[in-house]
Amino acid sequence: MPCKYPPVACVRRILLAVVLTFAPAAVSLAQDQLVLLPSQITLSNSQASQSVVAEQLRQGKMVGPADKATWKVENPKIAEWQDGRLVPLANGKTKLIAQAGELAAQAEVVVSGMELPFEWSFRNHVQAVLTKTGCNMGACHGAQAGKKGFKLSLRGYDAEGDYRTLTRQARGRRITQDDPARSLILTKPTGLLPHGGGMRFEVNSREFQIVSEWIASGLTPPKPEDRRISHLEILPKNAVLKPGQTQPLVVLAHFNDGHREDVTRWVKYDSAQLDVAQVDDLGRVTVVGYGEGAITVWYLSKVVVASVTVPFDNQVPPEVFAKAAKRNFIDELVLSKLQDLNLPPSDDCTDAEFLRRAYLDLLGILPTPDETRKFLADTSPKKRDALIDALLERPEFVDYWSYKWSDLLLVTSGRLKPAAMWSYYNWIRNNVAANTPWDEMARRVLTATGSTLENGAVNYFVLHKDPQDLTETTSQAFLGMSVNCARCHNHPLEKWTNDQYYGMANLFSRVRAKDVPGDGNQIVYCVDEGELIQPVTGRPQLPCPLDADPLTFDDPQDRRIKLAQWLTAAENPYFSRAIANRVWANFFGVGIVESVDDLRLTNPASNEQLMDKLSEYLVQEKFNLKSLMRHIMQSKTYQRSSVPQPGNVGDRRFYSRYFPKRLMAEVALDAVSQVTGDPTKFLGYPVGWRALQLPDSNVNSYFLNAFGRPERVITCECERTAEPSVVQAMHLTNGDTINNKLQAKSNRLGQLLSAKTKPDAIIEEAYLSSLSRFPTAAEKSALLAAFTAEPPDQHRAFLEDMYWSLLSSKEFLFNH
Repeated sequence: MPCKYPPVACVRRILLAVVLTFAPAAVSLAQDQLVLLPSQITLSNSQASQSVVAEQLRQGKMVGPADKATWKVENPKIAEWQDGRLVPLANGKTKLIAQAGELAAQAEVVVSGMELPFEWSFRNHVQAVLTKTGCNMGACHGAQAGKKGFKLSLRGYDAEGDYRTLTRQARGRRITQDDPARSLILTKPTGLLPHGGGMRFEVNSREFQIVSEWIASGLTPPKPEDRRISHLEILPKNAVLKPGQTQPLVVLAHFNDGHREDVTRWVKYDSAQLDVAQVDDLGRVTVVGYGEGAITVWYLSKVVVASVTVPFDNQVPPEVFAKAAKRNFIDELVLSKLQDLNLPPSDDCTDAEFLRRAYLDLLGILPTPDETRKFLADTSPKKRDALIDALLERPEFVDYWSYKWSDLLLVTSGRLKPAAMWSYYNWIRNNVAANTPWDEMARRVLTATGSTLENGAVNYFVLHKDPQDLTETTSQAFLGMSVNCARCHNHPLEKWTNDQYYGMANLFSRVRAKDVPGDGNQIVYCVDEGELIQPVTGRPQLPCPLDADPLTFDDPQDRRIKLAQWLTAAENPYFSRAIANRVWANFFGVGIVESVDDLRLTNPASNEQLMDKLSEYLVQEKFNLKSLMRHIMQSKTYQRSSVPQPGNVGDRRFYSRYFPKRLMAEVALDAVSQVTGDPTKFLGYPVGWRALQLPDSNVNSYFLNAFGRPERVITCECERTAEPSVVQAMHLTNGDTINNKLQAKSNRLGQLLSAKTKPDAIIEEAYLSSLSRFPTAAEKSALLAAFTAEPPDQHRAFLEDMYWSLLSSKEFLFNH
């Protein structure tokens, strides 16, 4: 029958009919499927084998291994299934088939190289055995001094050195080439001879086979042409599991010549969240709790991470997430994560809670009673946005963020002369006041030259004088990650090698400083020669940022310029992630990556998509930190109540609610001063200066020390602590700080009584000034009754007790 529609429409309708006819029914999308991991198997020599997992796939998500799967090789002459592994028999192609109930899956198998002689590699196989069995770990022969005269490089980062140690040191007594089984490197770890490290492997094990056959084949040394590992692959990369489930992992090593090898047996495993998932030495993950966990694997200096998602046991209707208000991408991505984890979001916070929260998080001060009254009386639907914009322009914003960045950049007269300290602090403060983009601020620090008194940023190079310290501090401050471990050996928890560390450090090797007239005045400059020697090799590494192309030794330019360009480049993921994470943690009390100084690969974000998007947003905004702060504060995520719902009480990482956090020491002291109307007096500073206006951490204050003020000795958020202590409790109860301020004659309490303020107004003023809210009817009634019951000569004492109870309450001491 001819089509009665135009030709284009006819073709379109025919194509749609074909698609609908042959497309699977929608119900099949909800059915389980079976997949094999890996789905392509290559066995390229006689010693190759491949572990395989039959994984259930449900709605696009890996949900655990299939129960009671049966295995079959289509052509049993090509390969054989043995104890959970596929082993080669002859060159050719075949298929591995798994059956689990009505579900089936298959993997293509290619076997080659069976006719070729095989030789174990010291670099890639023997070193893997020494690492997996713990021989070259820090507690054994990988220790700085080794054990009993036998020292190996930590985790085998120096293959050439370890080869010499094993075969040449102590007259070669550790190797018996004509009878490999009698070699000390085998008799001790197998327990045939006494060994302080105990038994590490069995005589008939794969480990014994590799080492003994390497010895018997002639002790082939590591060679420059050895294949080198390029990256690791972990399967499954992501899995959605339930408590009690066990998930086997498969780890594949990819080499620079295209070779791929199953290294599941040789990997070092670790779990980042032991309360969610644990992993054994064979890569079997066991789920023990709810949330999201990261499993890290390490092999031959390469690291890769898999995630395990364990939804909470909540029944949350999908419409809860669909109907939740979304202001920007932050809300979209947070709600998506909450839905994956079955975590219901808390309700919006009240206007009073938002007001106090915004002032404390952005300015480090409390709103005044008049500011609170005005905001709470405002009926505009956009009043929160208006408040955020107004706060971003307040002078207290400059005080607060100058103090925060002074913590990060270690401004202190404990290590700088007073004039240099002031120069450094004023440089930071001027850049905060000008809203200098963060990338520009970083560039100015890293390339600073001249006088410490004229260019405050130069003091960065006075505080950190040697290239290694500069490398470690720069990485910590601007990349949020520690590379310290790579100073002595390849980093055990990151991809950074000892070579990369010294390449980075050599960028600072030509920085010099000299004293000139003036208190604390030094001149920082660069010379055109001088290299940093790498201790392991005895040679300098080409100057090179961590993930960039190197400079040549004879390049005359200031090497720090190359570093600054790489570090602040839009495409550098570490720089933008680090500062986005620091800013986020200021507002939520916990970073998307926690802690904020630990952005290593093996410490993944609680919401990787959100971390990436915040980083991208900051780059788009040209590193304008105010834009990022505004975006965060406008989100419904930030404006959620801190009151948990029954389904999200256990959440500490995913922002289903606002997490209450104790006021930092300086903010708490300033808040007490503000509420009582009695400013703290700091020796050497004008009366009325707040703690957050101090340029220096080297200012005597028992309160600040007790409540966790950092000393600014190292660049690490760990210097500041919010942990409660008995000292804090005793100081709040009996200490001089609050009691002296409450007893000061001219303080706010005295002013209220002198003005003959009505008791109900005094109570209201106390609540508004300290808690940024009106007292409840019950609170007001009880306090009024108690106040009027006191004789007039006791009114002052009553008010001191009332204010003390407010200032020592959790509602005051925490931002919520």
